[in-house]
Amino acid sequence: MALDQYNEEEEEEGMSFLDHLEQLRWHLLRSIAAVFVFSLMAFLSKSFVFGQVILGPSKVEFVTYRTLCKLSDWLSIEALCIDQLPFIIQSRQMTGQFSMHLSSSLVIGLIAAFPYLFWEIWRFISPGLYDQERNAARGAVFFVSLLFFLGAAFGYFILAPLSINFLSNYQLDPSILNEFDIISYVSTLTMLVLASAIMFQLPVVIYFLSMSGLVTAAMLRSYRRHAIVFILIIAAVITPPDVISQVLIAMPILVLYEAGIMIAKRLEKRKKKEELEY
Repeated sequence: MALDQYNEEEEEEGMSFLDHLEQLRWHLLRSIAAVFVFSLMAFLSKSFVFGQVILGPSKVEFVTYRTLCKLSDWLSIEALCIDQLPFIIQSRQMTGQFSMHLSSSLVIGLIAAFPYLFWEIWRFISPGLYDQERNAARGAVFFVSLLFFLGAAFGYFILAPLSINFLSNYQLDPSILNEFDIISYVSTLTMLVLASAIMFQLPVVIYFLSMSGLVTAAMLRSYRRHAIVFILIIAAVITPPDVISQVLIAMPILVLYEAGIMIAKRLEKRKKKEELEY
């Protein structure tokens, strides 16, 4: 085992710049192939993908709305129940439906293939790390993928339905009807889901920054107020202009920030312990 590892490291060190480019090309090709396969599957499942997944949050039968109505009955708060979405979705461009079919299939393929994409990226990066760094980052593919899917699920089941409800019920005057274009609807849904998935990577970012010594738990605690303001600004940018949506996206990010402080603190304790042992 030790000899094999030595040979792999020696081979890695002997690779030229062009060899690295060739290796990167194959990683990218395999990643693109994975996205293409999942995108093709989504494209061929048009009735399910559009009828159930993409257009799901636009229907009152969506699981989030039904859950809120049940919660409304239990708490006797009628305002919680969302039993109507006063808008219709139209396609005002000749290529609108087809282009949205293609783009939405691509987004679903990207989300479904994300663990494999990150695994390919990690396979390309990890040989350049020291053994200590590689061991410290063990399980990175699992945790990054887990946080990505948790963020995407939060965006799809929580943030998107409540944002769509707010935007569909917002009217300047009763005479103005809400008729949304399919491109606008799909773009809004995609932005909310992907933005949530990316924002949920905050603990991973803090972990690697802390591991490299760029941030500390004390630094994160001292800049907590600045972080809260920054998170609220980001939430205001990626969500519709309603306070509920901004708070909904900001709250889990603040929790993840606090989790990042705990991670940084644990890393510092482990480093001190290793230093004392040496």
